[in-house]
Amino acid sequence: MKVTVDSKKGLKTNLKVFIEKKTIEEKIASRLVELSKTVNMKGFRPGKVPVDVLKMQFGKAIYGEVLENILKESSKKVIEDKKIKVAGQPKLDLTSHGEGKDLQYTLEIDELPTIKLQPIENIKFNDYEIKITDSNVNKRIEDIAKNQDNFKDKNENERAENGDMVVFDYQATIDEKNFEGGEGKNTQIVLGKDLFIKGFDSQLKGIKKNQEKEVVAILPENYPKKEYAMKKAIFKCKILNIKKAETIKIDDQFAKNLGAKDLNDLRQLVTKQIQDQYKSRLETIAKENILEQIEKLHNFDLPKNLIEQELSLMTQDLKSQEIEKNKKNAESIAKKRIKLGLVLNEFGDINNLKVNEEELRAGIQKQVQSMPGQQKQVLEYYQKNPSAESSLRGSIYEDKIINFIKQKAKKITNSISVDEAENILKLEHEKKHKDHDHSKKKKTISANKIKTKKSKKPTKTKANNKKIRKK
Repeated sequence: MKVTVDSKKGLKTNLKVFIEKKTIEEKIASRLVELSKTVNMKGFRPGKVPVDVLKMQFGKAIYGEVLENILKESSKKVIEDKKIKVAGQPKLDLTSHGEGKDLQYTLEIDELPTIKLQPIENIKFNDYEIKITDSNVNKRIEDIAKNQDNFKDKNENERAENGDMVVFDYQATIDEKNFEGGEGKNTQIVLGKDLFIKGFDSQLKGIKKNQEKEVVAILPENYPKKEYAMKKAIFKCKILNIKKAETIKIDDQFAKNLGAKDLNDLRQLVTKQIQDQYKSRLETIAKENILEQIEKLHNFDLPKNLIEQELSLMTQDLKSQEIEKNKKNAESIAKKRIKLGLVLNEFGDINNLKVNEEELRAGIQKQVQSMPGQQKQVLEYYQKNPSAESSLRGSIYEDKIINFIKQKAKKITNSISVDEAENILKLEHEKKHKDHDHSKKKKTISANKIKTKKSKKPTKTKANNKKIRKK
């Protein structure tokens, strides 16, 4: 086999590969001998078919099989011998081939860039300790209490008002006809929240228990049966009960109802919950800031095919005119993603960072625990979707690399209050919103400039208050 460099420009290398016909013929002969020992053919004993007969009968098929194997093996060896780090699938183009001929082909290879990692000791990031006051804890517990259902029956002569729960049966009609979904039993709504059908609550104000009330409402646009959407319906309601919300007493029993041992235990759990909530969100900001610094520290060319692949993934659900409109912005994002991915992988490789099976299982378990009531479905999802598991492994790997970088970078420790944490998060949100608007404005101006010339079609680029349990 003879290999020559046809051309090399940037990260793109073109190689010419030449393989003598003698090598091909030897492999064909070897394959024919191998087949002669196993093939069955009429008129010959098993394993006794002459090679010449096999060549006459299956020559073209065997040549095709041998050619495919030679191309696969030789191209792999070429890349290994030249110590090329391939970015994506190389393009192979046959220039000369055929039975009884030498084989010539070209390999067009996009190479991964050589990355010189920059010192990370000067990278800075903020690490926050959240000071939780009794006032913070009291407010969170009071908010939890407000969201607990605690309704007591009102007297029969008391009328319904905002904040009361009304329990009723109803039969609804459209144009004096019953319709599917137009009947309900023991329906419960809290007046003032307007969560049933828009404008429904207000018509039940002032009613009493055992009273009948006719309510007129427009069915929502997203009504399950589309033929009834936006239609006027008349609801004949029979009021079964009216309940008044009562303030929950915050005591040991209240804490036990939430899964804590007592009120003091609940306070400790809530303190940790608040700390974890803010720390997690602030760590996300720190991570984004570290990635931004890493991206700016490194400068190298990127393989065009990787940029094209990333753009294809980013825009796969967009229309062609949206893609063209946001092309420049999308390309910038794609380049940053690829650059960061290559740099982080280099950090991981050089420092021998890997995600083992135990870490992956722990990651899956964390996802399972984050979805109360759906643990089984989440677990099955990861078991049945290798791509989901692969994505999670990538996320764990990235976090591992970031944590490694944090150990070498300059940590600035800040002790802040909940109000200060809220302010940091607010400023970060406003910054992202401003950047988004600025980018959008630039794209609009650019689009207007294009239109003044010749219009090209433009393109686009918990805290849930449920039971608190100890982990």
